[in-house]
Amino acid sequence: MHSSSRRRLTAVALSAVVAATGAACSSGSGSADTKGSDSGTYTVWDPYPQFAKGSAWVKLLDACGAKTGVKIKRTGYDTSDLANKALLAAQQDNSADVLIVDNPVVSTLAEAGVLTSTEDNKLDTSKVDPNLLAAGQSDGKTYGTPIGANTLALYYNKKVLKEAGVDIASVKDWTSLTAALAKVTAAGKKGITFSAIGTEEGSFQFLPWFWGAGAELTALDSAQAASALSLWKDWLKEGYAPNSVINNTQTTSWQEFAGGDYAFAENGTWQLANAKEAGFDYGVLPIPGADGGSAAAPTGGEFVTIPTQGDTGRYATTQKLATCLTSTQNLYDTDTTLSYVAPTGEVQAKQVAANAELKPWVAAVKAAKGRTSDDLGTKYPKISEQLWKAVQSALSGAKSPKDALTSAQAAVK
Repeated sequence: MHSSSRRRLTAVALSAVVAATGAACSSGSGSADTKGSDSGTYTVWDPYPQFAKGSAWVKLLDACGAKTGVKIKRTGYDTSDLANKALLAAQQDNSADVLIVDNPVVSTLAEAGVLTSTEDNKLDTSKVDPNLLAAGQSDGKTYGTPIGANTLALYYNKKVLKEAGVDIASVKDWTSLTAALAKVTAAGKKGITFSAIGTEEGSFQFLPWFWGAGAELTALDSAQAASALSLWKDWLKEGYAPNSVINNTQTTSWQEFAGGDYAFAENGTWQLANAKEAGFDYGVLPIPGADGGSAAAPTGGEFVTIPTQGDTGRYATTQKLATCLTSTQNLYDTDTTLSYVAPTGEVQAKQVAANAELKPWVAAVKAAKGRTSDDLGTKYPKISEQLWKAVQSALSGAKSPKDALTSAQAAVK
């Protein structure tokens, strides 16, 4: 917890932060405010610049400040900009008191010595689903607590499936999904769209299939990994997925689906509002594993963390602020605003009771997995880069799925 324990922050840490962010959500930029010298003022940095003064989010911050007996000085940053600012502020011993940060960079900030662990700051994480908490764990310690999660699932167009004679209840694994795509395309409609772009978004979208095959990020060249990449490759070859997926972002992929001709689209909770405006009946299905069940999809969303401070006397108040922000009622309100699934079973149940459409998303989040889980930490960005390069290479026809992944694993080593 002491500033003397902070490790030297390097350009490697900065580049790792940039590489690991931006797949699961996006936002605009915000202006910086440094921490005031007034001991009664506590700073909060978050990646929600879209929420201005007077918004429900800012009112919640102010309410937690009032409950704790302090004033809140809040700044909203773009996601990647926030992580870089946090690293630089730590070098200057000018960190925010509360830092809300995209979950893939928690381990990077922790390994750089920027964050206190829950062992030190006493944040209670006992109610948090273990698979979500894992994204904030490194070397056996936990750094912060999730404020909510988003993830990926399959949206489907009910009319397209009905006209093709596909019963969505029959789609339970890769074989039945591929059979459904064959029926849809035979009926003159389009199969499935997704994002396979050569960025973190491409890795983010490939991971449910990669993990759904039983592959692990420590062995990109496994037979299971090759089967997942072969699935996508075969879909393009058969015309079940368009060649545009190679350049699709999650936004452009969604726009294809919103046109009304596609049976399926892989996308996230953040598209729920757009789905309601699409003008056709849709449903949501957790991404199936190769042999059935729900595949582990990667989690997006943020962690509430407590950065290391030179003035250790601030921690007790900061812990109260963080606890307030992640209380049951506040999690429910915040996650409803953000279109997130809550990180605790208690709040998830409240969400589903209020909105039955969230039921498949809760199932997807319960099966989800953090990209930096399994103690990958700062290794993840390099692995991810080689993974998306392998996907690009295979889908473009430059290499076979097996050769592309063999090259990727060699590059990681």
